[in-house]
Amino acid sequence: MKKSKFLLLLALSLVLSVFLAACGGGNSSQNNSGKGEGQPPAGEGEATGPQVLNVLDSAEIPTMDTVKGTDAVAFNVMNNVFEGLYRLSENDEVVEGIAKEHKASEDGLVYTFTLREDAVWSNGDPVTAKDFVYGWQRAVDPTVGSEYGPYMMNGKIKNAEKVSAGELPLEELGVKALDDYTLEVTLEQPVAYFESLMTFPTFFPQHQGFVEEQGENYALEAENLVYNGPFVLSKWEHEVGWTMTKNDKYWDKDTVKLDEINVKVVKEVSTGVNLYTAKQIDISPGLTSEFVELYKEDPNLIQYLEPTIFWFKMNQTKNEALANVNIRKALSMAFNKEDLAKVVLNNGSVPANFSVPVEFVQHPESGDDFRDKFGDFNKFDAEKAKEFWEKGLEELGTDALTIEILGGDTETAKNMQQYLQNQFETNLPGLTIELKEVPFAQRLDLDSAMDYDMQLAGWGPDYLDAISFANLWITDGGNNKMGYSNPEYDKLLNDVMTTYANDPVKRFEAMQEAERILLEEDAAIAPIYQRGTTRLWQPYVQNVYKHNFGPDFSYKWAYISGKE
Repeated sequence: MKKSKFLLLLALSLVLSVFLAACGGGNSSQNNSGKGEGQPPAGEGEATGPQVLNVLDSAEIPTMDTVKGTDAVAFNVMNNVFEGLYRLSENDEVVEGIAKEHKASEDGLVYTFTLREDAVWSNGDPVTAKDFVYGWQRAVDPTVGSEYGPYMMNGKIKNAEKVSAGELPLEELGVKALDDYTLEVTLEQPVAYFESLMTFPTFFPQHQGFVEEQGENYALEAENLVYNGPFVLSKWEHEVGWTMTKNDKYWDKDTVKLDEINVKVVKEVSTGVNLYTAKQIDISPGLTSEFVELYKEDPNLIQYLEPTIFWFKMNQTKNEALANVNIRKALSMAFNKEDLAKVVLNNGSVPANFSVPVEFVQHPESGDDFRDKFGDFNKFDAEKAKEFWEKGLEELGTDALTIEILGGDTETAKNMQQYLQNQFETNLPGLTIELKEVPFAQRLDLDSAMDYDMQLAGWGPDYLDAISFANLWITDGGNNKMGYSNPEYDKLLNDVMTTYANDPVKRFEAMQEAERILLEEDAAIAPIYQRGTTRLWQPYVQNVYKHNFGPDFSYKWAYISGKE
């Protein structure tokens, strides 16, 4: 087993070395140590020269309908061309968006927002409280089919669960326009993270007249949208890229310095690095291991750990073997996460033996990290994995299994999936792993249809609270999509959202216990790693704010300064 693992790592290293020799690499002659500061460049200088930012993304935008978005690519674009009641600024601070201020009732159940009267859509129409009512109602309208609407609103916004189930009319949702510029929101119970929740795209407004006029064409192309954010989507070439340009009708347009943001879809990291070294883009993609080594002395290298975890979802409904807890435990322990993070990825990622990330949220009394109570679950242990495997095979009455892994089609994803395939087949005798590597949008479709065995998926938090991870796995939850169900887990999460809503300590500790059940008892998912990202970032790109939850980046405050 050790020999097989070594040979795969050696083979990967040789392949990467040959590739580097072929492409010639970049300028690694500088002897400065890499920054590794964990933050993009920030400055207080003046914007100088053409205010054009050129960046990459690894996938096509799956949708621009804010109530249908479910992924990081879509949410990142939406965050920059639309705006909700509030938005995130530097250090994830919640700042004014369409709302100027709000008041909350003493019991924390009713919020009254006062909207600014100078906010307009890109067609000149005013942004009103009715636009928020319409957008929120659409998000839970069962005929629309939003996944995130019920996920984000059920149990939070009054009557959302019954409305999304078709048991109450849309008008019963707890959101009302008291007048054009006053919005009232009623909650089911107090929500500790409610203000940060209001920065998320699912809660953005929608222009009812425009949406209905566009009909089935709404949000399919750039011209089938109206915008109320810092930028507009002026060009959208599907699978190729898109362009965002400054929105001259944005209420805070004087703050926006960038005139244009060009985004190319590039799946291969090597192509992205070549574009960076050729000065065709200003920020590299997240670097793979060989490029981290090549550019580790570059002063423009930055590295940061994100509260994003990648794991295997194990669908208990399609492949009967995955309904067996011993098989799931075996799979959870059968791959070397340390080598994956340090050798295959080598980008600042760390092994994950947990479902709520490290350095994300702290105990409300002690200040201890969420991880401090239980630490790691289901760490790599090839011998123990084999024991669970043999027990599971005996229970299933077989000596061999074939399991398909659904994964991505990017260069990084393929490298990782090949490593994991080798680990599983080496450490679990009788297991055959078949890889199904597909574009991101197709993976989302297969996930929604639960048409997979195991799926390599990731999750970044939507708001600053552990429940952003914990409520993924409730029975029949909108993001569960793997047939997992545990009544004890469900009860704990229900208590978190109701009984313990005003008791921060019990609420926090209930989520810690829920994680223990999810992983230690049920091995419902198999965590792999917590993502670190290493990029080459031109220092003239200033004040791009990187967020730890919700959409990845905000460009509202960004500018170019000192570009030669």
